[in-house]
Amino acid sequence: MASTRALLWKDQRFVALLTARTLSMLALAFAPVALAFGVLDLPGATATTLSVVLAAESIALVVFTLIGGVIADRYPRDRVLQGAEWTNALLHVALGVMFLTGHAPLWGLVTMTFLAGTAGALVWPAITGIIPQVVPAHSLQDGNALIGLGGNVARVAGLVSGGIVVVAIGGGWALVGAGAAFALAGAFITRLHLPPVIADQPAAASVLTELREGWVEFRSRTWLWVCVLQFSAFVMVWQAGHLVLGPVVAKQALGGAGAWSTILTVESFGLILGGLVAMRWRPRFPIRMVVLLSFLGAPPYLLLGLQAPLAAVAIGSFGLGFAFELLTILWQTTMQTEIPPEALSRVSSYDALGSLALGPLGIILAGPAADAFGAHHVLIVCAAVMVATSAVALSVPGIRNLRARPLAADAPLAPDSPADVGPAVSLPY
Repeated sequence: MASTRALLWKDQRFVALLTARTLSMLALAFAPVALAFGVLDLPGATATTLSVVLAAESIALVVFTLIGGVIADRYPRDRVLQGAEWTNALLHVALGVMFLTGHAPLWGLVTMTFLAGTAGALVWPAITGIIPQVVPAHSLQDGNALIGLGGNVARVAGLVSGGIVVVAIGGGWALVGAGAAFALAGAFITRLHLPPVIADQPAAASVLTELREGWVEFRSRTWLWVCVLQFSAFVMVWQAGHLVLGPVVAKQALGGAGAWSTILTVESFGLILGGLVAMRWRPRFPIRMVVLLSFLGAPPYLLLGLQAPLAAVAIGSFGLGFAFELLTILWQTTMQTEIPPEALSRVSSYDALGSLALGPLGIILAGPAADAFGAHHVLIVCAAVMVATSAVALSVPGIRNLRARPLAADAPLAPDSPADVGPAVSLPY
């Protein structure tokens, strides 16, 4: 397997994609701490204020993700991803300027985050489909792991430096820096030059027809839609805990932005370890392992709810990071081998829609619930929901028994050869 990774490093398009995703993850690491504490530092802001701002982005993701899947299957995916990165660049710079100038009305923040969510709805379907176009079929898990590893190293760097910038000079400059990283990521995407996946697609094909075709692929796989239902509830409470309740508890009891940055940074080291393990371990039953790993999402939020010390919460967040990165790579590699390439972005968009559908509800309810019952109590409920949904999913035979397909041993692509747009076997997410 070391030789396949070495060949990936020689592929100029793979290196360009890896660099772009690393820069994008650097930007995404800067933004959450800056935005959360920038909002909480506004005069009169409460947990509910933060919920409203973050819910706007989450709602946009849910509303537009299916359209993002159609766009990414219909047009060259590198152009779609490039446009999303550059749009995010403009929006984050605008947010930074709002905080720096002191003119940050709630309607303006909501507008910017809603537009950022709209751009984000293009990213996941596009990147899920791009990777099999750039990476040869037998190297998919290595390619996914390397891209994830690069992003997680950037995440650590971004969280450490972003936390320092937020504490030292405020969130505005951190958001401007995030915008610059998004812009540079878009520049690297221009080097891919990928064709549309369906070059002979009829011009008259309607969006509804394409969505229907993607739905047929999605619903025909029990392991896929059951896991998506699990993560719909899981992500609802995860977003409530990670985006609203965690920062609120950090501000109230753990020391503020610095403490929350520490928790997120330790989580990122877990993400890095998960990526390294994914390069060497290919479980025979990958979706079973995805669900088992999801149990590790609960401990950090349970510990926050029980008012555990910062060190204990950080250890729990390390386990969450390890589990989430490993399960994401296993899930994505399975999707890329189980789903036909011409429908991959659309199926990925159904996956994203289902997984994120209840996210806005979790964010919207988190602030008022924290104000009414206390953030600590709500976090304990979030942890309980994570455990319960994981246990239900694990009871489904189709999830426990899906075997990993052997990856095709075809020859790796030369750096300048045409993309292998179709993996030798079908995949999940």
